[in-house]
Amino acid sequence: MGSAPAQIPTSFGHELRACLRCRLVKTYDQFRESGCENCPFFKMDEDHERVVDCTTPNFNGIISVMDPTRSWAARWLRIGRFVPGCYTLAVSEALPEDLQVRSDQNLTDLLASLGDGLFVCTLLCDSFVVELVLGLWSSTAMSLEVM
Repeated sequence: MGSAPAQIPTSFGHELRACLRCRLVKTYDQFRESGCENCPFFKMDEDHERVVDCTTPNFNGIISVMDPTRSWAARWLRIGRFVPGCYTLAVSEALPEDLQVRSDQNLTDLLASLGDGLFVCTLLCDSFVVELVLGLWSSTAMSLEVM
């Protein structure tokens, strides 16, 4: 998750889609061309069929976030660690199980790369755990094992 902003949707019609993992909203063509800035491990820009698998047109509301780290709304929606961009308030579908495994594996790899200074926790929701772990990483030195 970088600090460069995500693409802003070029239109607000029926072609809008939301990432099922991070809820970033862009047009189908934008996901196909550049993928998801928060979820590059899905490689939507390399596998165009994955855009349909990882995104949905069924979502409610849109919020634009310019500085996710300082926005109370971004923290409340648990998108405070994502790149600036447009996000949905809620999606109506779940990520397919095989892609959820890929997402969980990416989180495990991220946590392993951070080293030994984290807290032991159980994975319930990857975005919540990432926020929890990164917050603990920056303030304490404990150990983490992903169960």
